[in-house]
Amino acid sequence: MTADQETRPHAAARPVRWAADTVATMREGARLRLDYSASSLWRVDRMIDDLRREDTPCAAVESVLRGFGAYAGEVIVRQTGAEWWEADGHHWIRTAEGRLWDPIDEARRCFAGDGSLRLLCRDATAGTPDPRGAEEPSGGP
Repeated sequence: MTADQETRPHAAARPVRWAADTVATMREGARLRLDYSASSLWRVDRMIDDLRREDTPCAAVESVLRGFGAYAGEVIVRQTGAEWWEADGHHWIRTAEGRLWDPIDEARRCFAGDGSLRLLCRDATAGTPDPRGAEEPSGGP
């Protein structure tokens, strides 16, 4: 465990693990290098799009989508100093200005053909208004 991980809030433990597992799996299985950069989210969006085009059942890729979403969340955390928040098993990113973002749900929207992790990251790191992140989810922190 790194010093950075030791000082992170407890809510970060699971998504950080999911993101790290995704990085390792993509490197080993798909020969895809994910480096926690915003530009790497182009490749993640493309991978999700490929899964959708192959008519993969959503239930079969739920953990993959969770990992991709957690990876995108970690990109945002690392670029902005945001924090992971957790309530009732659901994880969000809270940026410094107090906005909540749901990258895991955004990965699911990507798979449905109505989302983009790259654009979510762009919006969250630029601080631009986005209706998906403007309100605190019900039952949230």
